[in-house]
Amino acid sequence: MKRIAIKIFGRVQGVFFRHTARTHAERLELGGWVRNEADGSVTAVVEGNETALSQFIEWCRKGPPLAGVEKTEVEWKEATGEFKRFEIL
Repeated sequence: MKRIAIKIFGRVQGVFFRHTARTHAERLELGGWVRNEADGSVTAVVEGNETALSQFIEWCRKGPPLAGVEKTEVEWKEATGEFKRFEIL
């Protein structure tokens, strides 16, 4: 189990990014959360197996159809096991 903190920049608010991210994370059996930030970005903290996390990162680099992702920043960490599901904050 691993953990990532990912920040997504671009046109990522008001385009169903968080809702679609939750659906994608649930399909990959990942736990964690996603939220909008005041600077217009979206942040997610996600835990699960490394393969599923890599797939989630790839999805975040594109986002939902209405999004315009310009940049992502990913930080890998050790999992804490604190998440039972994936939430929108």
